Amino acid sequence: MVGSFLNVCIYRMPLEQSVIHPRSHCPNCKYSIPWLLNLPLITWLYLRGKCANCGSPISIRYVLVELLTGLTFMGTWMVFGHRSVGVAIVYCIVLAGFIVATFIDIEHIIIPDEITIGGIVAGFLLSALVPTLHNTDDRALALKASFFGIVVGGGLVYLILRGGKLAFGKEKIELAPESRITFTETSLQLPDKELRYEEIFYRKSDYIQLHAKTVELPDRCYWNAALTLTPSELKIGDEKFNPEEVPHMEIVTSELVLPREAMGFGDVKFMAAIGAFLGWQATIFSLMVSAVLGTLVSLGAIAARRVEWSSRIPYGPYIAVAAIIYMFLPQNLQTMWCAYLSVFTQLWHGGNPS
Repeated sequence: MVGSFLNVCIYRMPLEQSVIHPRSHCPNCKYSIPWLLNLPLITWLYLRGKCANCGSPISIRYVLVELLTGLTFMGTWMVFGHRSVGVAIVYCIVLAGFIVATFIDIEHIIIPDEITIGGIVAGFLLSALVPTLHNTDDRALALKASFFGIVVGGGLVYLILRGGKLAFGKEKIELAPESRITFTETSLQLPDKELRYEEIFYRKSDYIQLHAKTVELPDRCYWNAALTLTPSELKIGDEKFNPEEVPHMEIVTSELVLPREAMGFGDVKFMAAIGAFLGWQATIFSLMVSAVLGTLVSLGAIAARRVEWSSRIPYGPYIAVAAIIYMFLPQNLQTMWCAYLSVFTQLWHGGNPS
């Protein structure tokens, strides 16, 4: 049942739709699905993956998410139920968030704020309610651990994001000769894809740069002109415009330069949310393991020619898998990891690690 609701979140959150209203319906024919045809797992198998009204196919993702949710909840209870009912329930909440974040990030390369910022708030509050999450019975210590988890987790990834911006902050895109691209009010439309401005401009200093054979505005044209677009200014040759006053612009060019991020800001908030639930030690573990996982999978995909070197990849799933590995590590291994990190914190403060 929870998995069924997670499917709603996965579909609607990227579209900024309510996950409560309207009730479940077919996205093709808008048929409102009655409860009898909305039973997890059973209905999809009974209808053979098709809408009961129009017969359009229903993605297998729906049954996979429901099955995955049930199996992960069962596994969580089997591992943690004897230790603490509260920890088991909270870990199920964490895993539900990971499932939603993973499927959305794979499809849309974003992690919604409902998951990240909501996870930060929920993790901090639940740390007070279930202090055993941080291996203590003291609520104040649990809140302290959660707070440092937020700061360290978000801070580390933010530093990586900033460093990556300095080192790899530009992406040159080569197009076919005399390709036509369009700038609308909300997005940049390339011949093979559409990029929304919020995906391009992360900070005010970001810019799109190109040399155009022609630039067509609603009221004028330019030939053989350099063009630079920032969130606050459009410059064509020597003339400057307010981008909000140019709702449409068509350009003929063969290449352009876009700003590029080493990681998205959603990953920063996502790691902060993990720290809120699991503590700062878990964020360092997740960062290191996710880097290894992401590298191995990406190199494999590149070798198999599934993606290009310059392709954007969703990093959230690797962070989620790494955090899950940490959650299910045997207690003695978690203790060893925390003790290993404590040596460095003591050295940092000039203490004696012995």
